[in-house]
Amino acid sequence: MAEAERCLLCHDAPCSKGCPASTNPGEFIRKLRLRNVMGAIRTVKENNILGGACGVLCPTARLCEKECSATGIDRTIRIGKLQRFLVEHSWKIGFNPLSGGRFELPPPAAGRVAVIGGGPAGLSCAAELARNGCRVTVFEERAEAGGVLRYGVPGFRLSTEFLKKELEDVKALGVTFKTSRAVGPGGPRGLLKKGFRAVFVGIGLWAPIRPFGGEQGAGVISSVSFLELFRRGKPAPRKLCSGKTVAVIGGGSVAIDCARTALRLGAKDVYLVYRRSFSQMPAEEDERLEALNEGVHFLLLNQPTGYARDKRGGLAGVKLVRTRLSGKDASGRRKPVDIPGSDWVLEAGACIEAVGNKPEEKSISPGKLISADPATGKTSAAGIYAGGDIVRGPGTVVQSVADGKAAAKAILKQLKAAIC
Repeated sequence: MAEAERCLLCHDAPCSKGCPASTNPGEFIRKLRLRNVMGAIRTVKENNILGGACGVLCPTARLCEKECSATGIDRTIRIGKLQRFLVEHSWKIGFNPLSGGRFELPPPAAGRVAVIGGGPAGLSCAAELARNGCRVTVFEERAEAGGVLRYGVPGFRLSTEFLKKELEDVKALGVTFKTSRAVGPGGPRGLLKKGFRAVFVGIGLWAPIRPFGGEQGAGVISSVSFLELFRRGKPAPRKLCSGKTVAVIGGGSVAIDCARTALRLGAKDVYLVYRRSFSQMPAEEDERLEALNEGVHFLLLNQPTGYARDKRGGLAGVKLVRTRLSGKDASGRRKPVDIPGSDWVLEAGACIEAVGNKPEEKSISPGKLISADPATGKTSAAGIYAGGDIVRGPGTVVQSVADGKAAAKAILKQLKAAIC
């Protein structure tokens, strides 16, 4: 309440315009400040069924909080923390997204819709469709739904119990989940032939980008495998890291997650190797500072070039070359340039590659992103929509939520036109 009372109650709240998923922080903070707690909860959950996860994981400093009018007067309103509080409080008081909302589900007359992929984009799309009377089935190839929230974010950032409650909010809307269920050779078109009126594809990116190509070899693992095995409670990550010097290649949020996880698994030292400077890292500032405070060593302005092996083929270290920053490249950041003759080897017994992901070769879209209208999620195939990372490339959870909502609106428009 004290934090909400700092809000300036802007008439045309800029923070709301800064949220890609239209969670409308201006409205839910206003309601919280006026002691309408239930109304504030409704605003969050009706606008963003994954409001809890977004409250935890969103880069609010460069989205809603960046636009906050309190900036420059005092400090920005902590919008992400208020949003997380409201969602957690909703679970504490037994709020139901259906019975506790301002709406009731219409009769299931809008038709059956299939969602392929149980990640943020798919969950958001499914919830929006279910609210509007669609009978939605989510097909998830893995054993549990959640996508990157379940298998790509370490539990100390987003616990399994937290995610479970968020998924229960989706199920409360009437969404059916079929896990450990691959769609099959027919793909989205096959589902249309089975009677689904539309299909949304939100399968994400699960194949790791290899910095040097070829096989990883002993002592080297991709961030995808490392974090998934860690979330599943498998012993391999601990065996890889315990008592060793661990190198993590990359500068994004996933690299930070891997480095912090390695420390928790008993690594002697963890080096985050990045070819640019600290300020140019893609990871959010608070994430970087948390890693520093926990003891991660940042090895900046160093470009990995390969691995050094011992006589038995085990990992002996990571080959590096020092870099300097030159003129700006296409990303708007200064480009790292190798310094001739500065090659050296960082001794390490394990390495985690966290330089990005790409579409899997054995997927609906083999090795390629899906082309879709960014405003509607429409693909070139009638009745098939797509969104999230499989369309836009690596992005944030809130961007995937926005894609799912946009596609759901387009699907509803298609179904309404068919009925009329």
